Order: sequence, then C-alpha cells, then structure tokens
Amino acid sequence: MRAFIYLLAGALVACISSAQAELANGIKAIVHDSIITYVDVEDLTMQTADVLNRQYRREPAVLDKKMQEARDENLDRLLSRELILHEFSTAGYSMPESVIDEVVQQRIRARYGDRVTLTKTLQAQGTTFEKFKQTVREQFIVEAMRSKNISQEIIISPFKIETFYNTNRDKYKVEDQVKLRMIVLNKTGDNSPRKLAEEILVKLKEGAGFAEMAGVYSQGSQRSQGGDWGWVEKSVLRKELADTAFTLKPGEVSPIIETPDACYLMKVEEARVAHVKALAEVRDEIEKNLVLSERERIEKQWIEKLKKKTFVRYF
Repeated sequence: MRAFIYLLAGALVACISSAQAELANGIKAIVHDSIITYVDVEDLTMQTADVLNRQYRREPAVLDKKMQEARDENLDRLLSRELILHEFSTAGYSMPESVIDEVVQQRIRARYGDRVTLTKTLQAQGTTFEKFKQTVREQFIVEAMRSKNISQEIIISPFKIETFYNTNRDKYKVEDQVKLRMIVLNKTGDNSPRKLAEEILVKLKEGAGFAEMAGVYSQGSQRSQGGDWGWVEKSVLRKELADTAFTLKPGEVSPIIETPDACYLMKVEEARVAHVKALAEVRDEIEKNLVLSERERIEKQWIEKLKKKTFVRYF
C-alpha cells in the first residue's frame, strides 16, 4: 500500500497525463499512506464560510483572502490530525475498544439523545454507524495524544504577565465611555413618532423614570432591560447619537434626536474618561492568552518533529 501511494505521488508531481493532473488537483496532501483531499479541506472550511461571508460580503478581495487563510489553516489541522494518528499507530500505543464504546455512548447521549435518532441522522447524511464510530475513535485518540504530549500544567509567572502588560498597554486602552439608556421610537411609513417622543420627554421632565418609560414605549432591542445599553464607546453609536450622548452629563436626558428612521431619547447615567485598564482588571485574561500561546508553541514543535519522521507531501 505504501509503495502504491509513493508511486501515485510521483505520478501526480510529474503530471504524466491529463487524468493524473486532474487527480493532483483533488489531492492537497499525503501523510504516510493517508490522503487529504480538496474536498476534505472544503468541508471543514464550509463550517466557517457563512460567518466570513457575513463579515466581508462587501469586501470581495478581503473575503477571498480570509477564505484562503481558512483553507490553509484547515489543511494544517487535517495534516496534524493524520500525523498524530500515524504516531499513535506506529509508536506502540493501544486503545481498548471498551473505552471507545463508552466514548461513543457518551457522544450519542450528548448529541443525539438515543441510538434511534443517531441512526436517522446518519442515514440522512449518507453515512454509517461504523464510520461514525471510527470518527469518534480518531477524535478521542488525537485528543489523548495531545494531552500526553502537550503539558496541561503550564505555569505563567507574574513577571511574564506584567512584562506582557507593560509592552502591550495599547491593547488595554478604553476610550471615553457612557452608561446609557435609550428610548427608540421607529418611524413606520409616513407616520412620525415625534409627537409621542415630545409627550415622553415632558413626562421625563416631570419626574417619570427613564427605565420605566423605555419599558413601556421603546421599540429598541433593549426595551425589556429598560433601554439599558450598558457602557458604550463613541464608535458603538451612530454619529447623530454619539454626538449628543457624549455631551450629556451624568443624569441628563437628551433632547429628541430625529433620524430618517426613528426618534431617540437618551439618558446618560454615568461617564468615565479614556484610560488604560489596570493590570488587576486584565491579569486573568493575559494569563489565559499566554497559556494558550505556550500550548500552541509546544504543539507546533511536536507536530514539526512528527513531520520529520513521516512521509509528507503537499500538492
């Protein structure tokens, strides 16, 4: 089998015939005697394609770049998976079938509820229980091998956290913020809600609670929270709203702000000026990110070692 794969790889590289050229276009990589195909990479990439399309649909050049980056990352993921599985099979490791059976049952209970639902799902997907079990087995082996070869007890020293914070203070800058409540009155057709906005404003000036008014009249998504937007920066708001919100003092209510699609009333409850978050606020975040970075570094080193002792060819 291995000899056949090597011969096939050589034929693909040489492009001896048009049929072989078409086959080369379908293969992305060979790891020992396992083939990673274009379809394998595309299937994995499609899981994030919708998100990328929503984010960059108006920037086709950027979308193409992001999609290619996703394909490259997914090829690396599939390559690493095959390298780890190959290491498991050649390094003398074994996995009792009883353990795999238990993992399969746990997966069925967690994702499908019962075996009947699983069977119907697999039939709809055009696959079998045997293939499902094999997939679960390989996923479990890969995670077990990662756990064995990548230390779970990575300690980040306080000095390293402080050094990262001091050299990356710009990451923790916070712009001017206001704690904001808002009443949104949408325009429908030719009907303007301005008169209603004026009536609400009168009630607010007479002492009515802003949150109560928002809960009754606002048509915004935060209505059930009394129009509470929490802490927001200028960039979060549309310009017409931001220009007013950041001129209000704590406790002040805005005049009516009218845009082509709605009328707005805002109240600033608190304000805080631009600042850099204190180390105490971001220490846990920094430590978590540094642990992830260190784990990624260790895994990359391990994968590179596996590549050096395994036949790998890209197409």
